Amino acid sequence: MNTVDRPPLPPFTEDSARQKVRLAEDAWNGRDPERVALAYTPDSQWRNRSEFPRGRAEIEAFLVRKWAREHEYRLIKELWAFTANRIAVRFAYEWHDEGGNWFRSYGNENWEFDEHGLMAKRYASINDLPISAAERKFHWPQGRRPDDHPGLSELGL
Repeated sequence: MNTVDRPPLPPFTEDSARQKVRLAEDAWNGRDPERVALAYTPDSQWRNRSEFPRGRAEIEAFLVRKWAREHEYRLIKELWAFTANRIAVRFAYEWHDEGGNWFRSYGNENWEFDEHGLMAKRYASINDLPISAAERKFHWPQGRRPDDHPGLSELGL
């Protein structure tokens, strides 16, 4: 298999782990399932709530379904911990359903990377909190979070 490296590569330093987290956040905020799926190994294993996608095709299909129901999705990820080839993050994202009901989804993810910087394993635990539109904290235009927008810790989340 001809695998393209996805820097930063393990072993991670604090700086490279933070960079990897921000790159993942940026990709997910772009909401392009095909592009996001390329960050994972061809046989990547996931646990996302009660779903267990395996491989890029299932991950891409999962993301298509996700973003079809989670409108105006905006995500912030924050590094929690790291080792040589693993990263733990906490995150929150805001979205609304077809009825206009807003939610803030909170969670934690554990990631394991191969030597090429591709994510081989992703375990996510997520909880949804109904919020009013007035309680929203993520107000940037759809896409990448601006560098000057506060992160989770600065927002008290």
